[in-house]
Amino acid sequence: MNLSIFFEPLNEDVFVTLSKPRTLGAYINRFVSKFPDWRSADIALIGIHETRGLTGAETMETTPAASPARAVRKKLYGLLKGTGRCHIADLGNLRPGITLDDTYLRLKEIVEVLISHNTIPIIIGGTHDLEYGQYLGYEHLDRVVNMVTVDSSVDMTEDLEAPANKKQLRQILMHEPNYLFSLGQIGYQSYLVEPEVMATLEKLHFESYRVGEVHRSVQEMEPVVRVADLLTFDISAIRHQDAPGYEPANPFGLTGEEACQLCWYAGLNDHLTSLGIYEYNPELDNRDLTATTVATMIWYFIEGYYHRKNEVDFSGKHFTKYAVAFTEDNPDRMIFYKSKHSEKWWLEVEALSNDKGNRIVPCSYEDYLQAINGEVPNRWILTQARIG
Repeated sequence: MNLSIFFEPLNEDVFVTLSKPRTLGAYINRFVSKFPDWRSADIALIGIHETRGLTGAETMETTPAASPARAVRKKLYGLLKGTGRCHIADLGNLRPGITLDDTYLRLKEIVEVLISHNTIPIIIGGTHDLEYGQYLGYEHLDRVVNMVTVDSSVDMTEDLEAPANKKQLRQILMHEPNYLFSLGQIGYQSYLVEPEVMATLEKLHFESYRVGEVHRSVQEMEPVVRVADLLTFDISAIRHQDAPGYEPANPFGLTGEEACQLCWYAGLNDHLTSLGIYEYNPELDNRDLTATTVATMIWYFIEGYYHRKNEVDFSGKHFTKYAVAFTEDNPDRMIFYKSKHSEKWWLEVEALSNDKGNRIVPCSYEDYLQAINGEVPNRWILTQARIG
């Protein structure tokens, strides 16, 4: 497929000074005059300047100087390359569709093609409703998928007058065919979310974590991120001091370090095949601080990717298997797996129906400690409720 028809080339003048030896810019094959070979790339960068999800405008007015991806690239290209190989392509900027729905469908087609060829798209810019197009790119897989979103709110309003970037999760939940198995919501702030919305997430047996829970232990978010096939990040989840390039300003949220930690976890995740970072507005940025934060998040994702362990086969000798016995109304026993290399944990969840197979899901050491103390981990309960 000729993906180049969907993209606008980059202005090389912006990046000439950023391609110094040992920087990422020197290793990224970017679209200037010739479209890069994305099939041989591990990761593909995609810029997008689509704001109709916020403004509701019917047509797009593209202002290159205000492009979020352009600001991020200028910071990302200048960062020093990490250790190991680096096969990255920058496909340029996606041409928005005639309508917002057209943009979703373009993004769907691009994500679908890239992940089918084992190239991970990193989508930079645009409003958070674009995660709907990112999600649609998985429809062809003919299997259920797991999604994690990092956001200060839950974009699932039923208000028909609300902008598109406040209701895309509702679109995803109502999409047919339904192939969403689990949704993890990280970093939400209770005073920004209607109780009815949280009740819906609970009813659907989805996981949700307040920003305070992330502050308390960002390490406990690792199993949540590790289960994801796709992850989306709304910049408003980060406190304004570390990322001022969004509106309305919010002094509370994740720190820049926590955002980078979550992206590191995402990069390490053997199953994750796309990342979207949305809602960055360069016109609101202060001394390019948000661009630096986003660029560093992407750097950590790339580093995480090149440190993947390919821990997907639990029948091999690289795992230690633990069986925890229960009594009374609890399961007879619970099976845990621990990697001998990364020391990460997984939990086997038994299906209630005989025609459905068990699922092995990421968990934490704390889940194992709960089990040996006779308590059934909440992660086990939620997963079993979803698989039936």
